[in-house]
Amino acid sequence: MTPQQKFNAYRTIVTKEILRFSRIWIQTVLPPMITTALYFIIFGNLIGSQIGDMEGFRYMEFIIPGLIMMAVITHSYANVVSSFFSSKFQRHIEEMLVSPVPNYIIVLGFVSGGVARGLICGIAVTAVSLIFSPLNIHSLPVMISMIILTAILFSLAGLINAVFAKSFDDISIIPTFVLTPLTYLGGIFYSISMLPGFWQQVSMANPILYMINAFRYGFLGVTDISLWASYGISLGFIAALYGISLWLLRTGKGIRT
Repeated sequence: MTPQQKFNAYRTIVTKEILRFSRIWIQTVLPPMITTALYFIIFGNLIGSQIGDMEGFRYMEFIIPGLIMMAVITHSYANVVSSFFSSKFQRHIEEMLVSPVPNYIIVLGFVSGGVARGLICGIAVTAVSLIFSPLNIHSLPVMISMIILTAILFSLAGLINAVFAKSFDDISIIPTFVLTPLTYLGGIFYSISMLPGFWQQVSMANPILYMINAFRYGFLGVTDISLWASYGISLGFIAALYGISLWLLRTGKGIRT
């Protein structure tokens, strides 16, 4: 395929993915806005008033970056896992695999769709947060780069989950039993400096902790984790998951029967 043909294939997949979730925005974009508003009311206003300041900031300001990142993680993952599994279930992913379109174009197309939904949901949650607290931006490059890297990482993870899933029930197992616990234990509502030494070390094994802390640094300028470690962890996982995704498509594992 020529570069122009590859770009056309990529653009077609991305357009399909964006249209897929934008047509049902009431199901894909509105729910995180409502959920986040409830988090702000319950945790930010009611509980936050009892907790007081966190790392020198009002508790409401402290949890905003984590809630935005939670929306990005959840919806970038959900978009790709549901879309790719639907393509596999309806058996038209096989047509893409036997076409001249390179596997990396297929992966990039689905991942870009997941990133688009994750970022749109992140923007929507940010808009909701402005109702409760003014927006602080300490480092825009860190904020933008980390949210994009996180969306890419979990879009790739969603694709891998979809490849191995054998039913629609299977695509909810990882989000329910792995992704949600790791997200809530990733420092959204607290600083790990509040934990005993042993649990601080346990928390360091959670990759989401690094992403949320780096994103919080972009907002507030405070972090419990080195930025270099956060970027290293994120890029390392992206490289590993991208390689696994290409290998799965090349071998047809979980797709071809």
